[in-house]
Amino acid sequence: MKLDVNVLRYLSKDDFRVLTAVEMGMRNHEIVPSELVERIASLKHGGTYKVLKNLLKYKLLHHDASKYDGFRLTYLGYDFLAIKTLVNRGVFTGVGRQIGVGKESDIFEVAQEDGTILAMKLHRLGRTSFRAVKSKRDYLRHRSSFSWLYLSRLAALKEFAFMKALEEHDFPVPKAIDCNRHCVIMSLVQGYPMVQVKQLQNPETIFEKIIGIVVRLAEHGLIHCDFNEFNIMIDDEEKITMIDFPQMVSVSHRNAQMYFDRDIECIFKFFRKRFNMSFHEDKGESEETEVDENSRPSFFDITKDANALDRDLEASGFTRKEQTDLDKFIEGAMEKSEDSDEDEESDDEEQTCESNEEGNLNELKSLQLQDEEQKSSDGVEAEVELDNTENGESNGDGDEDEGGGNEEEEEKDAELEKNLGKVRRRAMTAARGRRKSQSSRNTYKDKGRGSQNSKIHNNMSGF
Repeated sequence: MKLDVNVLRYLSKDDFRVLTAVEMGMRNHEIVPSELVERIASLKHGGTYKVLKNLLKYKLLHHDASKYDGFRLTYLGYDFLAIKTLVNRGVFTGVGRQIGVGKESDIFEVAQEDGTILAMKLHRLGRTSFRAVKSKRDYLRHRSSFSWLYLSRLAALKEFAFMKALEEHDFPVPKAIDCNRHCVIMSLVQGYPMVQVKQLQNPETIFEKIIGIVVRLAEHGLIHCDFNEFNIMIDDEEKITMIDFPQMVSVSHRNAQMYFDRDIECIFKFFRKRFNMSFHEDKGESEETEVDENSRPSFFDITKDANALDRDLEASGFTRKEQTDLDKFIEGAMEKSEDSDEDEESDDEEQTCESNEEGNLNELKSLQLQDEEQKSSDGVEAEVELDNTENGESNGDGDEDEGGGNEEEEEKDAELEKNLGKVRRRAMTAARGRRKSQSSRNTYKDKGRGSQNSKIHNNMSGF
């Protein structure tokens, strides 16, 4: 849908209030319910549905009633919210003609109050020709859900941050002015895309400058990833300016070498084809050279600066661990204490787990031994009763003259009864504890499935 700035003249404060309400509702809803829009907008005199009808007329909202009655923002509605905010800030006062169309963005001229012309870039991720953006860009990070408006906003924020940082380090980039939602305001580059240039006065010099920019970016920890003739601007004085930065990654990215080699290959291929330049490389070729290039730059020959930009800009591929290691390297205190501490902690955890398992096994074994003691005590008790009856019969039929022998036997019987009482008490105590543990396990058997104790019980069942 083409941007028509004249629509702004027909929009009231209530219209922008309802647009903002839909935007707020889209933080948690793909389709914002009508009741929620009315509640967030909170118009003083009502009339929310009349405003929604007016916004649908200008295609600033999309109505969806497939699951429930609701609305969502279109890119036109998102454009007008960003433009309205930037105009209120005084960044610019008017929007001019469209000067560029890309697979991910549209570019317009905007004018400031003093007549200065700037460039306004509106990111438009999610076009039918570029639906694989979520797999090719790192805007989402680890998020599982997304909307195209949200992705466009992240792309704009990333590009604005990269332009600011690269400008501070004297890279040939446009000057970043302001940013809101998916809109980036920058200085207008007076030049042409390299793809439109048919002839150069000094192609060798331009080639060396462009290759130097790629190498210098890598030294600062960044790779452009789309450095080709479409993203290189050149003016009448053959001054180079690079554009389009949302896809930049860190040299620590797992595919950094591939991206770096691809950028270099794009430049070599373009200058070879467009300006008939030949290069002597380390591939056995024996052609004459028109530029002072012995071989193309290698990714492994790049020396990364300690104050790399990928750390500050959080480019994709630069992990938190690498940032911590870089801080330790700068301070001169690279230590291996963390690894050793982690190994010790893991060993301690393994030892505690093993000790717990051994303790559980010992408890189970003690229960089995107590059961065996109970059985043996029952057998001993029966044998003792049998001995007592036999002793009584022998005492009744025996000689009464053996008084000393009877006293000794009575003392032995007393000691035996005492010991037998102790064994009986232990067996009864063990039996009570075993019944309690069995009942508790039967009561909560569903809760113990898959636990460590249940595995130990299964292992012990074969004993």
